[in-house]
Amino acid sequence: MKRPERIGIDLGGTKIEAVLLDADGEVAWRKRVATPREYHGTVTAVAALVGEIDRLTGAAVPVGIGTPGAWVAATRTMKNCNSTWLNGRPLLDDLNALLTNRVRIANDADCFALSEALAGAGAGASVVFGVILGTGVGGGIVVDGRLLNGPNAIAGEWGHTPLPYLRADTALEESLPDRPCYCGRTNCIETFLSGPGLATTHLALTGKRLAAADVPADSPTIDLYTTMLARALAQIVNVLDPDVIVLGGGVSNMPGLADAATAKLPGYGFSHEGRTRIVVAEHGDASGVLGACRLWPALDAKRATA
Repeated sequence: MKRPERIGIDLGGTKIEAVLLDADGEVAWRKRVATPREYHGTVTAVAALVGEIDRLTGAAVPVGIGTPGAWVAATRTMKNCNSTWLNGRPLLDDLNALLTNRVRIANDADCFALSEALAGAGAGASVVFGVILGTGVGGGIVVDGRLLNGPNAIAGEWGHTPLPYLRADTALEESLPDRPCYCGRTNCIETFLSGPGLATTHLALTGKRLAAADVPADSPTIDLYTTMLARALAQIVNVLDPDVIVLGGGVSNMPGLADAATAKLPGYGFSHEGRTRIVVAEHGDASGVLGACRLWPALDAKRATA
């Protein structure tokens, strides 16, 4: 094995994936385990994966972890995690105590955005907005190769803003009831654009209960979904005006999604000239864990662990 360089962990709600990158940036080792649905089990599982790599390599290399939610430096706790057993917990401090102070963490959508901006579909662009369309909806912002975090550690969290123009733009939406979100608000973008949100829309429109991946591509449900996506992304263009929007997460695998959103986007922006590209992630499901590997060279110590 070439010299071990960095460990990346993708801490998901159902699985924890770990990879080891060598000095050439190649994946030298990879493993997935189920995520325990309680805090101490999750911490133990992450530490066990890192320990397995340590024994394999005989070295203790830096660890980057992509997590749901965000780390709050002021309180030394996690917040906004849809893996709710992490909320209010000192995840970073507990992991650093177990792993000799070599852990950095960032939101999983931030890790996705960082991976695609540095060495993926957004490579070479100055401003990249990374979008997660999966079990939840999140986002991350990378400017000139650096993540934007923000004083509240929520930069890019567009999934928990209201869906724009709900029921005002298309008759299909008139029959859709309000949707509560786990964040405590109603009609968040996540409740419509996530995989479960897409399935809920299809059930409401057709009476058929299907997984998001099984909804027919030529159905009115998909047409409505791409309209909702374009409306939501237009708000990002209005505020951020990114060079590239990179789509990731399970729903991003829908054929033609990026093209459909691109075609509809100008109708909802303030003055959109078609210069923002919407593309699908180059690294697919691996983007998050690869971005976690990049947290050490990409973030300074104050922003990552202060």
